[in-house]
Amino acid sequence: MLGRILKDLFAPNVRLRPGQTAFQAGVEAYKAGELAAAAEHFAATLRAEPEHLEAHSYAGGIDLRTGRFREALGHFERARMLDPRNAECHFGAAVAQRELGANEAARECCETALALDPGMHPAHDFLAGLNFPGPYYLEVISMFHSHLRPRTYLEIGVETGQSIALARPETRAIGIDPEPKIAQRLPPGASIHSTTSDEYFAAHDVQAELGGLPIDLAFIDGMHRFEFALRDFINIEKHCTSRSTILIHDCYPLSRHTAERERRTTFWSGDIWRLVLLLRKYRPDLSVKVIGTAPTGLGVVRRLDPGSGVLREKYDAIVGEFLALDYSVLDADKPGMLALYPNDWEKVKAILQ
Repeated sequence: MLGRILKDLFAPNVRLRPGQTAFQAGVEAYKAGELAAAAEHFAATLRAEPEHLEAHSYAGGIDLRTGRFREALGHFERARMLDPRNAECHFGAAVAQRELGANEAARECCETALALDPGMHPAHDFLAGLNFPGPYYLEVISMFHSHLRPRTYLEIGVETGQSIALARPETRAIGIDPEPKIAQRLPPGASIHSTTSDEYFAAHDVQAELGGLPIDLAFIDGMHRFEFALRDFINIEKHCTSRSTILIHDCYPLSRHTAERERRTTFWSGDIWRLVLLLRKYRPDLSVKVIGTAPTGLGVVRRLDPGSGVLREKYDAIVGEFLALDYSVLDADKPGMLALYPNDWEKVKAILQ
Protein backbone atom coordinates (compact mmCIF):
# COMPACT_ATOMS: atom_id res chain seq x y z
CA MET A 1 0.00 0.00 0.00
CA LEU A 2 2.88 2.36 0.85
CA GLY A 3 4.21 2.19 -2.71
CA ARG A 4 0.83 3.17 -4.16
CA ILE A 5 0.48 6.02 -1.67
CA LEU A 6 3.89 7.36 -2.61
CA LYS A 7 3.20 7.04 -6.32
CA ASP A 8 0.04 9.15 -5.95
CA LEU A 9 1.65 11.55 -3.51
CA PHE A 10 4.78 12.31 -5.50
CA ALA A 11 3.58 12.25 -9.08
CA PRO A 12 5.77 15.07 -10.39
CA ASN A 13 4.20 18.47 -10.69
CA VAL A 14 7.38 20.42 -10.24
CA ARG A 15 7.77 24.20 -10.10
CA LEU A 16 11.47 24.69 -10.87
CA ARG A 17 13.23 27.81 -9.71
CA PRO A 18 15.94 29.43 -11.86
CA GLY A 19 19.40 28.00 -11.21
CA GLN A 20 18.18 25.04 -9.18
CA THR A 21 20.30 22.50 -11.03
CA ALA A 22 20.67 20.21 -8.03
CA PHE A 23 16.90 20.07 -7.61
CA GLN A 24 16.33 19.37 -11.31
CA ALA A 25 18.93 16.59 -11.19
CA GLY A 26 17.18 15.15 -8.16
CA VAL A 27 13.84 15.10 -9.94
CA GLU A 28 15.34 13.33 -12.95
CA ALA A 29 17.03 10.75 -10.73
CA TYR A 30 13.77 10.22 -8.81
CA LYS A 31 11.87 9.61 -12.05
CA ALA A 32 14.52 7.07 -13.08
CA GLY A 33 14.18 5.22 -9.77
CA GLU A 34 17.70 6.18 -8.67
CA LEU A 35 16.74 7.03 -5.11
CA ALA A 36 20.22 7.28 -3.59
CA ALA A 37 21.36 9.74 -6.25
CA ALA A 38 18.11 11.69 -5.97
CA ALA A 39 18.53 11.93 -2.20
CA GLU A 40 22.00 13.41 -2.61
CA HIS A 41 20.74 16.02 -5.08
CA PHE A 42 17.84 17.04 -2.82
CA ALA A 43 20.22 17.25 0.16
CA ALA A 44 22.41 19.59 -1.89
CA THR A 45 19.38 21.67 -2.79
CA LEU A 46 18.40 22.00 0.87
CA ARG A 47 21.91 22.97 1.92
CA ALA A 48 21.73 25.82 -0.56
CA GLU A 49 18.12 26.67 0.12
CA PRO A 50 16.78 25.21 3.41
CA GLU A 51 13.23 26.37 2.68
CA HIS A 52 12.86 24.70 -0.70
CA LEU A 53 9.39 23.17 -0.33
CA GLU A 54 9.53 20.69 -3.20
CA ALA A 55 12.96 19.42 -2.15
CA HIS A 56 11.61 18.69 1.34
CA SER A 57 8.64 16.84 -0.19
CA TYR A 58 10.78 14.70 -2.46
CA ALA A 59 13.36 14.03 0.24
CA GLY A 60 10.56 12.99 2.61
CA GLY A 61 9.15 10.65 0.00
CA ILE A 62 12.52 8.99 -0.52
CA ASP A 63 12.95 8.57 3.23
CA LEU A 64 9.53 6.89 3.43
CA ARG A 65 10.45 4.47 0.67
CA THR A 66 13.76 3.60 2.30
CA GLY A 67 12.41 3.16 5.82
CA ARG A 68 13.87 6.37 7.28
CA PHE A 69 10.57 7.40 8.83
CA ARG A 70 11.83 9.88 11.41
CA GLU A 71 13.86 11.70 8.77
CA ALA A 72 10.80 11.66 6.48
CA LEU A 73 8.68 13.19 9.21
CA GLY A 74 11.25 15.97 9.67
CA HIS A 75 11.03 16.88 5.99
CA PHE A 76 7.23 16.82 5.89
CA GLU A 77 6.89 18.80 9.11
CA ARG A 78 9.17 21.46 7.64
CA ALA A 79 7.18 21.43 4.41
CA ARG A 80 3.92 21.82 6.38
CA MET A 81 5.34 24.89 8.07
CA LEU A 82 6.43 26.35 4.74
CA ASP A 83 3.04 25.74 3.12
CA PRO A 84 0.22 24.92 5.57
CA ARG A 85 -2.24 24.66 2.66
CA ASN A 86 -0.32 21.85 0.94
CA ALA A 87 -2.45 18.72 1.41
CA GLU A 88 0.24 16.37 0.08
CA CYS A 89 2.71 17.47 2.78
CA HIS A 90 0.17 16.85 5.53
CA PHE A 91 -0.51 13.42 4.07
CA GLY A 92 3.19 12.62 3.85
CA ALA A 93 3.51 13.51 7.54
CA ALA A 94 0.55 11.22 8.28
CA VAL A 95 2.24 8.27 6.59
CA ALA A 96 5.46 8.89 8.51
CA GLN A 97 3.63 9.23 11.82
CA ARG A 98 1.83 5.95 11.30
CA GLU A 99 5.07 4.15 10.50
CA LEU A 100 6.48 5.54 13.75
CA GLY A 101 3.50 4.19 15.69
CA ALA A 102 1.92 7.59 16.37
CA ASN A 103 -1.56 6.78 15.09
CA GLU A 104 -3.36 9.73 16.66
CA ALA A 105 -0.90 12.18 15.15
CA ALA A 106 -1.20 10.34 11.83
CA ARG A 107 -4.98 10.65 11.96
CA GLU A 108 -4.78 14.38 12.69
CA CYS A 109 -2.41 14.98 9.77
CA CYS A 110 -4.56 12.89 7.43
CA GLU A 111 -7.75 14.68 8.42
CA THR A 112 -6.01 18.01 7.77
CA ALA A 113 -4.98 16.77 4.32
CA LEU A 114 -8.56 15.77 3.53
CA ALA A 115 -9.94 19.06 4.80
CA LEU A 116 -7.66 20.77 2.29
CA ASP A 117 -8.30 18.27 -0.51
CA PRO A 118 -11.48 16.20 0.07
CA GLY A 119 -10.90 14.26 -3.14
CA MET A 120 -7.52 12.80 -2.13
CA HIS A 121 -8.33 9.11 -2.56
CA PRO A 122 -5.14 7.63 -1.00
CA ALA A 123 -5.79 9.68 2.14
CA HIS A 124 -9.31 8.26 2.43
CA ASP A 125 -7.99 4.69 2.23
CA PHE A 126 -5.25 5.55 4.69
CA LEU A 127 -7.67 7.06 7.22
CA ALA A 128 -10.05 4.12 6.90
CA GLY A 129 -7.19 1.77 7.74
CA LEU A 130 -6.27 3.88 10.77
CA ASN A 131 -9.85 3.99 12.03
CA PHE A 132 -10.51 0.30 11.45
CA PRO A 133 -7.47 -1.90 12.08
CA GLY A 134 -7.78 -5.64 11.79
CA PRO A 135 -9.23 -7.86 9.05
CA TYR A 136 -10.56 -6.16 5.93
CA TYR A 137 -14.28 -6.55 5.26
CA LEU A 138 -13.81 -9.27 2.62
CA GLU A 139 -11.84 -11.34 5.11
CA VAL A 140 -14.58 -10.84 7.68
CA ILE A 141 -17.21 -12.00 5.16
CA SER A 142 -15.10 -15.08 4.49
CA MET A 143 -15.13 -15.78 8.23
CA PHE A 144 -18.93 -15.61 8.23
CA HIS A 145 -19.05 -18.23 5.48
CA SER A 146 -16.61 -20.50 7.30
CA HIS A 147 -18.35 -20.16 10.67
CA LEU A 148 -22.00 -20.25 9.57
CA ARG A 149 -21.52 -22.69 6.67
CA PRO A 150 -24.71 -21.40 5.00
CA ARG A 151 -26.67 -23.70 2.75
CA THR A 152 -27.77 -20.67 0.73
CA TYR A 153 -26.36 -17.23 0.07
CA LEU A 154 -27.75 -14.19 -1.76
CA GLU A 155 -25.67 -11.16 -2.71
CA ILE A 156 -26.82 -7.83 -4.11
CA GLY A 157 -24.14 -5.82 -5.90
CA VAL A 158 -21.78 -8.43 -7.30
CA GLU A 159 -19.59 -6.16 -9.43
CA THR A 160 -16.35 -8.10 -10.13
CA GLY A 161 -17.31 -11.08 -7.99
CA GLN A 162 -14.81 -10.56 -5.16
CA SER A 163 -17.30 -11.21 -2.39
CA ILE A 164 -19.53 -13.87 -3.97
CA ALA A 165 -16.38 -15.84 -4.77
CA LEU A 166 -16.04 -16.32 -0.99
CA ALA A 167 -19.10 -18.61 -0.90
CA ARG A 168 -18.32 -22.22 -0.04
CA PRO A 169 -18.42 -24.80 -2.87
CA GLU A 170 -21.46 -26.54 -1.38
CA THR A 171 -23.44 -23.30 -0.91
CA ARG A 172 -26.21 -22.39 -3.36
CA ALA A 173 -25.34 -18.77 -4.15
CA ILE A 174 -27.29 -16.15 -6.10
CA GLY A 175 -25.66 -12.91 -7.20
CA ILE A 176 -27.67 -9.93 -8.45
CA ASP A 177 -26.18 -7.00 -10.36
CA PRO A 178 -27.49 -5.05 -13.36
CA GLU A 179 -24.00 -4.85 -14.89
CA PRO A 180 -21.78 -7.58 -13.44
CA LYS A 181 -18.11 -7.53 -14.42
CA ILE A 182 -17.05 -10.90 -13.08
CA ALA A 183 -13.28 -11.19 -12.84
CA GLN A 184 -13.13 -14.00 -10.28
CA ARG A 185 -13.55 -17.73 -10.49
CA LEU A 186 -16.92 -18.38 -8.86
CA PRO A 187 -17.82 -21.43 -6.78
CA PRO A 188 -19.79 -24.16 -8.57
CA GLY A 189 -23.03 -23.37 -6.75
CA ALA A 190 -23.12 -19.71 -7.81
CA SER A 191 -25.40 -18.15 -10.43
CA ILE A 192 -25.44 -14.50 -11.51
CA HIS A 193 -28.55 -12.55 -12.52
CA SER A 194 -27.90 -9.46 -14.62
CA THR A 195 -30.77 -7.35 -13.36
CA THR A 196 -31.63 -4.88 -10.62
CA SER A 197 -32.57 -6.28 -7.24
CA ASP A 198 -36.07 -4.80 -7.44
CA GLU A 199 -36.64 -6.52 -10.78
CA TYR A 200 -35.17 -9.79 -9.53
CA PHE A 201 -37.44 -10.04 -6.49
CA ALA A 202 -40.49 -9.07 -8.54
CA ALA A 203 -39.90 -11.70 -11.21
CA HIS A 204 -38.26 -14.67 -9.46
CA ASP A 205 -39.27 -17.36 -7.02
CA VAL A 206 -36.28 -17.03 -4.72
CA GLN A 207 -36.98 -20.07 -2.60
CA ALA A 208 -37.45 -22.26 -5.67
CA GLU A 209 -34.10 -21.09 -7.04
CA LEU A 210 -32.55 -22.02 -3.72
CA GLY A 211 -33.90 -25.54 -3.86
CA GLY A 212 -36.77 -24.85 -1.48
CA LEU A 213 -34.47 -23.50 1.22
CA PRO A 214 -34.58 -20.10 2.93
CA ILE A 215 -31.77 -17.56 2.65
CA ASP A 216 -29.23 -18.43 5.34
CA LEU A 217 -26.78 -15.61 4.62
CA ALA A 218 -27.10 -12.46 2.50
CA PHE A 219 -24.90 -9.49 1.67
CA ILE A 220 -26.28 -6.10 0.57
CA ASP A 221 -23.77 -4.02 -1.38
CA GLY A 222 -25.77 -2.48 -4.19
CA MET A 223 -26.78 1.13 -4.66
CA HIS A 224 -25.20 3.43 -2.09
CA ARG A 225 -28.51 5.05 -1.19
CA PHE A 226 -30.29 3.86 1.89
CA GLU A 227 -33.77 3.52 0.39
CA PHE A 228 -32.47 0.96 -2.12
CA ALA A 229 -30.74 -0.94 0.67
CA LEU A 230 -33.94 -0.75 2.71
CA ARG A 231 -35.96 -2.35 -0.10
CA ASP A 232 -33.28 -5.01 -0.47
CA PHE A 233 -33.46 -5.71 3.25
CA ILE A 234 -37.27 -6.00 3.15
CA ASN A 235 -37.16 -8.37 0.17
CA ILE A 236 -34.41 -10.53 1.63
CA GLU A 237 -35.92 -10.83 5.12
CA LYS A 238 -39.10 -12.33 3.65
CA HIS A 239 -37.04 -15.34 2.56
CA CYS A 240 -35.07 -15.75 5.79
CA THR A 241 -35.59 -17.48 9.12
CA SER A 242 -34.88 -16.27 12.63
CA ARG A 243 -31.44 -17.93 12.36
CA SER A 244 -30.46 -16.19 9.13
CA THR A 245 -27.92 -13.36 8.87
CA ILE A 246 -27.95 -10.27 6.65
CA LEU A 247 -24.68 -8.39 6.11
CA ILE A 248 -24.74 -4.78 4.89
CA HIS A 249 -21.72 -2.91 3.51
CA ASP A 250 -20.86 0.79 4.03
CA CYS A 251 -22.72 1.26 7.30
CA TYR A 252 -20.08 3.40 9.03
CA PRO A 253 -19.12 6.43 6.90
CA LEU A 254 -15.64 7.91 7.01
CA SER A 255 -16.77 11.52 6.73
CA ARG A 256 -19.62 13.77 5.66
CA HIS A 257 -18.00 14.32 2.27
CA THR A 258 -17.88 10.59 1.46
CA ALA A 259 -21.37 9.95 2.86
CA GLU A 260 -23.30 12.21 0.51
CA ARG A 261 -26.07 10.80 -1.64
CA GLU A 262 -24.39 12.15 -4.75
CA ARG A 263 -20.93 10.77 -5.44
CA ARG A 264 -18.22 13.44 -5.41
CA THR A 265 -15.21 11.34 -4.41
CA THR A 266 -13.67 8.05 -5.53
CA PHE A 267 -13.94 6.78 -1.97
CA TRP A 268 -17.70 6.78 -1.32
CA SER A 269 -20.08 4.96 1.02
CA GLY A 270 -23.26 6.93 0.32
CA ASP A 271 -25.92 7.29 3.00
CA ILE A 272 -26.32 3.65 4.09
CA TRP A 273 -25.72 4.90 7.64
CA ARG A 274 -29.36 5.99 7.62
CA LEU A 275 -30.44 2.36 7.27
CA VAL A 276 -28.76 1.47 10.57
CA LEU A 277 -30.59 4.27 12.37
CA LEU A 278 -33.98 3.33 10.95
CA LEU A 279 -33.59 -0.40 11.65
CA ARG A 280 -32.72 0.35 15.25
CA LYS A 281 -35.74 2.64 15.60
CA TYR A 282 -38.45 0.74 13.73
CA ARG A 283 -37.24 -2.81 14.29
CA PRO A 284 -36.03 -3.02 17.90
CA ASP A 285 -36.66 -6.76 17.69
CA LEU A 286 -33.62 -7.12 15.42
CA SER A 287 -30.01 -7.48 16.53
CA VAL A 288 -28.10 -4.78 14.63
CA LYS A 289 -24.32 -4.37 14.93
CA VAL A 290 -21.73 -2.68 12.71
CA ILE A 291 -18.34 -4.35 12.74
CA GLY A 292 -15.51 -1.82 12.62
CA THR A 293 -13.79 -3.22 9.53
CA ALA A 294 -12.19 -1.17 6.75
CA PRO A 295 -13.10 0.59 4.67
CA THR A 296 -16.55 1.60 5.95
CA GLY A 297 -17.88 -0.98 8.38
CA LEU A 298 -19.96 -4.12 7.90
CA GLY A 299 -23.50 -4.27 9.27
CA VAL A 300 -24.68 -7.55 10.81
CA VAL A 301 -28.42 -8.07 11.30
CA ARG A 302 -29.75 -11.10 13.16
CA ARG A 303 -32.98 -12.29 14.83
CA LEU A 304 -34.83 -11.73 11.58
CA ASP A 305 -38.61 -12.05 11.30
CA PRO A 306 -39.85 -12.98 7.79
CA GLY A 307 -43.42 -12.20 8.87
CA SER A 308 -42.75 -8.60 9.86
CA GLY A 309 -44.51 -6.01 7.71
CA VAL A 310 -43.50 -2.85 9.59
CA LEU A 311 -40.88 -1.63 7.14
CA ARG A 312 -42.91 -2.44 4.06
CA GLU A 313 -46.10 -0.83 5.40
CA LYS A 314 -44.36 2.35 6.55
CA TYR A 315 -41.83 2.51 3.73
CA ASP A 316 -42.72 5.94 2.28
CA ALA A 317 -42.98 7.63 5.68
CA ILE A 318 -39.73 6.05 6.89
CA VAL A 319 -37.81 7.12 3.79
CA GLY A 320 -39.08 10.69 4.15
CA GLU A 321 -38.21 10.77 7.82
CA PHE A 322 -34.64 9.61 7.39
CA LEU A 323 -33.93 11.62 4.25
CA ALA A 324 -34.62 14.68 6.39
CA LEU A 325 -31.78 13.78 8.76
CA ASP A 326 -28.56 15.72 8.33
CA TYR A 327 -25.23 13.93 8.72
CA SER A 328 -24.56 16.11 11.76
CA VAL A 329 -27.05 14.01 13.73
CA LEU A 330 -24.18 11.55 14.18
CA ASP A 331 -22.07 14.16 15.98
CA ALA A 332 -23.82 13.36 19.27
CA ASP A 333 -22.53 9.76 19.42
CA LYS A 334 -21.55 8.24 16.09
CA PRO A 335 -20.23 4.91 17.48
CA GLY A 336 -23.25 4.46 19.74
CA MET A 337 -25.87 5.50 17.19
CA LEU A 338 -24.39 3.24 14.51
CA ALA A 339 -23.91 0.31 16.93
CA LEU A 340 -20.16 0.06 16.30
CA TYR A 341 -18.79 -3.36 17.27
CA PRO A 342 -15.16 -4.52 17.63
CA ASN A 343 -13.42 -6.03 14.62
CA ASP A 344 -12.48 -9.05 16.71
CA TRP A 345 -13.68 -12.38 15.36
CA GLU A 346 -13.96 -13.99 18.79
CA LYS A 347 -16.32 -11.19 19.83
CA VAL A 348 -18.19 -11.33 16.52
CA LYS A 349 -18.87 -15.04 17.05
CA ALA A 350 -20.61 -14.13 20.30
CA ILE A 351 -23.37 -12.32 18.39
CA LEU A 352 -23.88 -15.30 16.09
CA GLN A 353 -25.18 -17.62 18.81
